[in-house]
Amino acid sequence: MKYVWVLALLLSSSLQAQPAWVARSNLNTRYVLEEQARFVPEEASANGLTQYDGLSLDLGPQLSERRLRSNEQMLAELRKRLAQEKDTNVCQDLEILIGSLERDNRRLQLHQKYLLAWVDAPGVIFGGMRVLLNDQTPPARRAKAVELLQHYVGQAPGTKPLTELAKARFMERRAPGLLGPTRLSVEDSLANSATYVQGIRQLFQKYQISGGEPALAALESQVNDYAKWERENVLPVARADFKMPPELYAFTLKQWGIDVEPDTLIQSALLEFMETRAALQQLAPLVAREKGFAETQYPKAIALLKLDKIPNERLETEYKECNAQIEVVIRREKLVNLPDRPMQVRLASEAESAAQPAPHMDPPPLANNHGEQGTFVLPVSVANQEYDDFNFPGATWTVSAHEGRPGHELQFTAMVERGVSLARVLYARNSVNVEGWALYAEAEMLPHHPLDGQLIALQMRLLRAARAFLDPMLNLGRITPEEARRILLQEVAVSPAMAKQEIDRYTFRHPGQAGTYFYGYTRILQLRMQTELRLGSKFDRLRFNNFLLDQGLLPPDLMERAVNEVFLPSR
Repeated sequence: MKYVWVLALLLSSSLQAQPAWVARSNLNTRYVLEEQARFVPEEASANGLTQYDGLSLDLGPQLSERRLRSNEQMLAELRKRLAQEKDTNVCQDLEILIGSLERDNRRLQLHQKYLLAWVDAPGVIFGGMRVLLNDQTPPARRAKAVELLQHYVGQAPGTKPLTELAKARFMERRAPGLLGPTRLSVEDSLANSATYVQGIRQLFQKYQISGGEPALAALESQVNDYAKWERENVLPVARADFKMPPELYAFTLKQWGIDVEPDTLIQSALLEFMETRAALQQLAPLVAREKGFAETQYPKAIALLKLDKIPNERLETEYKECNAQIEVVIRREKLVNLPDRPMQVRLASEAESAAQPAPHMDPPPLANNHGEQGTFVLPVSVANQEYDDFNFPGATWTVSAHEGRPGHELQFTAMVERGVSLARVLYARNSVNVEGWALYAEAEMLPHHPLDGQLIALQMRLLRAARAFLDPMLNLGRITPEEARRILLQEVAVSPAMAKQEIDRYTFRHPGQAGTYFYGYTRILQLRMQTELRLGSKFDRLRFNNFLLDQGLLPPDLMERAVNEVFLPSR
């Protein structure tokens, strides 16, 4: 659930009046949400459907088969509704729902065809507990955390421990010819399991949740037992070769929103990498002159900038001050409309950093949202290695623009406040839209940063280009992890901790996702240039950027359709 964009809108109320078609479309989406909540109630809970608070996911027998049958029943009903629907917008949302279910069926079928059913149970449990135990969740909902943990450990009536269900699921699907999980992913789970348990204890303490000690004690015992079982049963069949079957990897790219072939993505990214590297080298001497550095090569200039380290206790303040300056520029330059409320930033806990070892946005609940905000979360370490990639002044500009405003935080807020339909937020969701917008936001802000901020913005753009060719090349066997690590350390100039996090991301955490930043960014640039050419002097950047936000999380082809069929005629 870590990379599911749980960006829900209000179902029973809204921050602004919803168009009639949105309300009708949301009824269709709610039908799908509630059907899927039978299998993963934590996602429904994260989406603001409070009736699912305290319930845990289904890992029972024949899970894939049951989900496929459920999806087929929903598809039949949605196709019937589509045939009867007259409103163009509602029809498009029904098509979005149908496409999402069809892709989910394909995912289930491919996993049945190729993969054993291993689950990182401790990580799943920690992620589920974080849905209820966070600053944005009201105290009344947090109280359900005990009930949820009781479900996870089998202390609720009619439940079995999730770890036991995960074992049974693995053994049920254990058959010759199916691929086990990567050895790296299992070792990562084993290394982090105790951290997850401790992280849940800390959450109970932080939010003063009482009555959870019996379940917490059971959790610790069960996680220890699960780790022993994994060493005996999962590690022996885990694969050293992380590469996916080509059919599965190609589909994985499409799931993230990349609708071109891997080779096309690689070639485009290599060109961007070369051009961005040249721009970095042009700028580095200017930064060196301003800062008094003797070194003028960009990797060494970046290394010298990193020496001006911001202490952890100052990080939140520094980022808030930086974002305040960015907001002044956004309003002055009329880049996009901003909310009146300030952005929230905090440091991650050790368990959060283990679960998601990169800066990220912790989204607000979207259904039945009552003013909750997303929070920019900044981890500081991974596996006892310190990052030095975003805790110095030059980095605050581009990281803040990406995770905060005008990036993710603004995108999430806009979807809550502007009344986008649920289908366009939850089921059109794709990482190409989300990360493409955030990288586009970086580019919009880059000319207004100080020189050191511009250098790091280009370094981060270089990283996104590197991701877009390293991820597919690794998964297609065209480059080794050692070669990829060298490029990240020497060419992109990231820290060893960041390089490890990146390689883990490409090879077993989220294969295919890393290319979405670059691909989404290029699709937005292409769409904007096409729009500028067609409108000429009538092009209005503020209106264009606001329009993109108004569309929710449409994939590139539907976003282009929206611009051509709605935005251009309106201008």
